[in-house]
Amino acid sequence: MSVTRRGFLRGAAALAAGLVLPLSARGLAQPRFTASPFTLGVASGYPHASGMTLWTRLVDPGLPGAPVEVHWELAEDEAFRTIAARGTATASSALAHSVHVDVTGLAPARPYWYRFRAGEALSPVGRTRTAPGREDAPPRMRFAVAACQQYEQGYFTAFRHMAREDLDLVVHLGDYVYESSWGRNHVRAHGAEEPYTLDDYRGRYALYKNDADLQAAHAAFPWLVTWDDHEVDNDYANDRSQDLDPREIFLARRAAAYQAYYEHMPLPAWARPRGADLRLYGSASYGGLAAFFVLDTRQYRSHQACARPNRGGGNVVREEDCAARRDPALTMLGSAQESWLNESVRRSGARWNVVAQQTLMAQADRREGPGADYWTDGWDGYPRARERLLASLANPGVSNPLVVSGDVHMAAVTDLRRDFDDPRSPVVATEFVCPSIASQGPTLKRVELILQENPHIKFANGARRGYTTIELTANRCVSRMRTIASEKEPDSPIRTLSTYSVESGRPGAQRG
Repeated sequence: MSVTRRGFLRGAAALAAGLVLPLSARGLAQPRFTASPFTLGVASGYPHASGMTLWTRLVDPGLPGAPVEVHWELAEDEAFRTIAARGTATASSALAHSVHVDVTGLAPARPYWYRFRAGEALSPVGRTRTAPGREDAPPRMRFAVAACQQYEQGYFTAFRHMAREDLDLVVHLGDYVYESSWGRNHVRAHGAEEPYTLDDYRGRYALYKNDADLQAAHAAFPWLVTWDDHEVDNDYANDRSQDLDPREIFLARRAAAYQAYYEHMPLPAWARPRGADLRLYGSASYGGLAAFFVLDTRQYRSHQACARPNRGGGNVVREEDCAARRDPALTMLGSAQESWLNESVRRSGARWNVVAQQTLMAQADRREGPGADYWTDGWDGYPRARERLLASLANPGVSNPLVVSGDVHMAAVTDLRRDFDDPRSPVVATEFVCPSIASQGPTLKRVELILQENPHIKFANGARRGYTTIELTANRCVSRMRTIASEKEPDSPIRTLSTYSVESGRPGAQRG
């Protein structure tokens, strides 16, 4: 156990008591900054027909303990000649001087530009846009899917290219930061040990968000976000850590990580954490063309079945040795989120229904030849829960379900079937797995084995880093896997690795 971790365990009770502090009763401060306090950039998220959430965070050694007044304005043009909305927000030390502004009253389906001011300091300008109204039928929308950006393993060059795309939205599927140092051929360093306290996690987010390419992608488009495991601890499940820390100790760490996540993401005020709980799952619509259902597969999931001795987290198990993984009581989403998703997709009415979640949903047998091996931290560890989700998507009232996934550091396209072991089983939905932004991928041998043993996985490539773009029209979905030549080179070029399409009313992707 590291010295840092020992100190955390000793101080966990004090940490839990001090995570959320009340605002100061004193007046708002008007500090003078020695340098720009907007070094972490600006961002927007959760667009709807009349607004969105705007975000920034002030960072300066001289920030006072008292709340700071931050002015914001949003314009119809980049020169800010026509102001559509403006106001003031409070940046409190209790939330690391972050600002979350939920803007309403805007016109639908149009771009806007926004900026912040604190004292005499002015932020960079961000561009965002509102969604079409629910009754509108836009001819198309285009969004990017990204995940897994281990800072040490590669540059965020993919985000620089993403910022230049013609997009309406970015969907980030987790592992926005990494708590641990691992992998090979590092190009830069975390410069700190694994985080356990709120200050630790704040420092890790500040390091990542100082990256200019990540800032550019945030400033260019509104984002929808969810987390995976590395925002807290590798392979954690609900209230259990990989190291089997005492429950109350781990929940104190989870509370710190959740608060830091909120402080650094363009999340609406409704997502503000309450201790170790943060309601992250939710939905967003893009007129009648698309509905997005953003899931949380970490906070409410059952503990992984058949864990290694004296360990939590995932494990590769032989199918015949782990009957416990087929227990119908196991859940990835928790009963409340399962019910919410089932009802939400049934009532959607959108032409395309996009389920945004963390990890490969298709079954992935990892054993060559007869029999099967499965990884228990993914959906293969919760096959009954997966069956329930796919049954929801198979409802005749759900039009054109798509699943977008991350986590596994490889680009993939899969047919999601009701029964993966029966090639005659109907395809319920199409899954697009995005490549990682920077995190190293699986070996070529492992990818070839997965393709060989799982015919419903139509395409897989773990050698390249990047992101996926998806274009939706009334009749067609087109997915392009955009990959850079090398994450080790900051100026690496980008190209389209593969293109797959889905025709409306015909689940299953076709090349081209």
